[in-house]
Amino acid sequence: MIKVKRALISVSDKTGLVEFAKGLSKLGVEIISTGGTAVLLRSSHIKVQEVSEYTGFPEMLDGRVKTLHPKIHGGLLAVRDNSEHMKQIAAHGIGLIDMVVVNLYPFEKTIQKKNISLEEAIENIDIGGPSMLRSAAKNYKSVAVICNAARYSEVLNELNNNSGILSDKVLANLAIEVFERTSRYDAAIYEFLNSRFKADNSFSSFPKEFSVSFNKLQDLRYGENPHQTAAFYKDSTGQHGLAGLQQLQGKELSFNNILDLNAAVDIVREFEAPAAVIIKHNNPCGVAEDKTLDKAYLKAYKCDSLSAFGGIIGFNRSVDAKTAAAVIKSGFMECIIAPGFSEEAKNFFSAKKNLRLLVLDVHAVNPERYDFKKVSGGLLLQDRDNRVLKPEEMKIVSRLKPTKAQMDAMIFGWKLIKHVKSNAIVLVKGTQTIGIGGGQTSRVDSAIHAIRRAGSLARGSVLISDAFLPMPDTVTIAAKAGVKAIIQTGGSIMDPDVIKEADKKKIAMVTTGIRHFKH
Repeated sequence: MIKVKRALISVSDKTGLVEFAKGLSKLGVEIISTGGTAVLLRSSHIKVQEVSEYTGFPEMLDGRVKTLHPKIHGGLLAVRDNSEHMKQIAAHGIGLIDMVVVNLYPFEKTIQKKNISLEEAIENIDIGGPSMLRSAAKNYKSVAVICNAARYSEVLNELNNNSGILSDKVLANLAIEVFERTSRYDAAIYEFLNSRFKADNSFSSFPKEFSVSFNKLQDLRYGENPHQTAAFYKDSTGQHGLAGLQQLQGKELSFNNILDLNAAVDIVREFEAPAAVIIKHNNPCGVAEDKTLDKAYLKAYKCDSLSAFGGIIGFNRSVDAKTAAAVIKSGFMECIIAPGFSEEAKNFFSAKKNLRLLVLDVHAVNPERYDFKKVSGGLLLQDRDNRVLKPEEMKIVSRLKPTKAQMDAMIFGWKLIKHVKSNAIVLVKGTQTIGIGGGQTSRVDSAIHAIRRAGSLARGSVLISDAFLPMPDTVTIAAKAGVKAIIQTGGSIMDPDVIKEADKKKIAMVTTGIRHFKH
């Protein structure tokens, strides 16, 4: 344990600082500080000594060098019960520093700016801050180190209740938090510079070491099943995505809710026109675009109204009263996520106390670069599947040419197919799904599943496949159901036979050369 007599305070985020510093001052703690922090403390009538005055050395190099001085780090690193250490600092006139209060330049926030320059990012790499934090944390038995403003009140309470003394347990916990913070900070810098210096998307651009860091937002009631514990974390680099959503009403979100909400956002952000998706068990059971949001929702719901019960709804437009009325009429739903809700819509939903209403600007969610999956003893890392189909990549391989309406339906379906579990087959008419088959071990089974869901609506539809058709059988089944056009990856050794079957059944066929497996 230590008695705090001198504190060094230098913070970028000044939230709650004045109250904390006043509390220290009342306890008789001497405060030394730098730049803007010192100005703020003085303006609040708190006695403070500038670091440059304390060290006898001015700030220099545009503020890059302020606290990198033996009088600072000697005062932090000296082991109090080491007689040689104490002799050396006495010989050099170095005073002991018992507390460091530092938070870092906002590097993670800075790099979220659109078109951020490398120069601005580099200037927001803190040097003195991490150095002081690490020095103090290394000597945690003798120095209290605070990097998180949320700790101010509990530290001040402990000091007030124990005559200015902090316990060993508090000191150790503060030090652990520091090393966690500096590791996240360094990882963010590494990831940014690595991606900037190796901007190409080649395989060699993947780092030799890959680190990720997340901050816990909340504990969840349980995981995928009640016997599993779980928590929700946000990306510490500022890519908040779902972590930035606002809940307007309803029960607490569950582990499975969050997974399904993520799937809903990924899908609706693909579309420019008003669009709706209904998610069940992380798979879409209906997706549609239309001129108005309520019509898009009704078309999505019609695709598979049975599976839609208890689903997660995603919209890419603010929900109006007409759309809200359509949702209410369709029965029980778990969650609705959208960029906003009109007052009339909120009034409609207010009667459904358990229905979770969530606000998130889906178009502002930036596509992340990496997708990773944990496996036993390791991690799989890949670029995210953000591939967009270009019109010139659509190659007509059948004798029968698809109509413009069929081509438009293919483009709509191709945007969706990468979000359906493989093997994936989707049937669409216009900008509406009428049958979705995914997650089957056979592509034929997926086709059968999608056709069964579509029923008589399959007649005249367009079939989308997330990979090549390995055999003509899918074409045969599709033709029997009345499918009139197919878009698929192509590239199978059986392509000639598949195309021959399409020609025989008078089906227009297009290949893309792009595969969209989702495991």
